[in-house]
Amino acid sequence: MIKAGIANLKNNLSRYLDVVRAGGEVVVLDRDTPVARIVPFTRPDGVAAGAEPGQAAPEDERLAALERQGLIKRGDRSAVRDWVRTHRPVRLPRGAGSVVETLLEMRREDAR
Repeated sequence: MIKAGIANLKNNLSRYLDVVRAGGEVVVLDRDTPVARIVPFTRPDGVAAGAEPGQAAPEDERLAALERQGLIKRGDRSAVRDWVRTHRPVRLPRGAGSVVETLLEMRREDAR
């Protein structure tokens, strides 16, 4: 991962984009505070742009490494689909105000 200030990034954008094309990351700093991260673009099918169809995307490799370290556990798509089927959204009673109206009312009560 490479760090670059905004002015340096603007002046050397092509060089930083070459790093990203090669699979690297660039963290953009504003006065030594990270404000953005430039990462390789991936297509909806999970393949990195410009990568061969059989090649894993950098995100997949990164997730696999985190999973091996025990830091994350990837979800099971079928389990998520089953959960969504069994957990329907809550129905508000007729005449109930919207969630936004209720939130604004609660904030007004706290301000008193």
